[in-house]
Amino acid sequence: MKNIVTTIMGRWKAVGTVLVLATVLMGCKTSSSNTESFTDANSPAVGQSSTNLSATLPGDAGGTELLRPGDPIVVTFSDLPNPTYPFEERVKDDGTITLLLNQTFTAAGKTRGDLEKEIRARYVPKLYVNLTVTVKPQEGTRFYFVGGEVKMPGRQVYLSRLTVIKAIQSAGDFNDFAKKTKVQLTRVDGRTFIINVPKALQDPKLDLEVFPGDKIHVPRRIF
Repeated sequence: MKNIVTTIMGRWKAVGTVLVLATVLMGCKTSSSNTESFTDANSPAVGQSSTNLSATLPGDAGGTELLRPGDPIVVTFSDLPNPTYPFEERVKDDGTITLLLNQTFTAAGKTRGDLEKEIRARYVPKLYVNLTVTVKPQEGTRFYFVGGEVKMPGRQVYLSRLTVIKAIQSAGDFNDFAKKTKVQLTRVDGRTFIINVPKALQDPKLDLEVFPGDKIHVPRRIF
């Protein structure tokens, strides 16, 4: 009787071992199948390099954002016989910039990449045999300044497009002594404009745009 029990137990152990091995083999096959499926969907096919795949991805080295008046940019000329310093320019109110050899270009409304091509076409081959042009935004945080009779005078971070009225509001708005009809807006190039804020509230065309580096001064009324 003891021998029969031993024999039966031995057979059950053998069956269990076979079942375990079968389960392991099926798991390995499934894992391998999943791995192959993942690889086929995301890896280069045979004979196709990863470089070719990356080349199909969209990109724009010059950026897609259009330049506008007030934007500070740096224009670099390289591959010239006599090296020149980079031109740190701010797009003027009329949308132009002035560069090497006193050449003027319209920058507003164009991407940096388009502007690079236009600048190079102006100089090559008429003025230079070869030339590489690079247009980049100036680095660093941009600011504007609001002073005089406002509640929180000081430097303000330029985050997006704004007008004189919005700039004054960012400084806490007028205080009780502000002369709202004679607000002074001074550009980086020294030009000064006088804004009558009550009239500008009625006619938005009178509410001039503020650019990085601009200074706004609210004078004090006499009475």
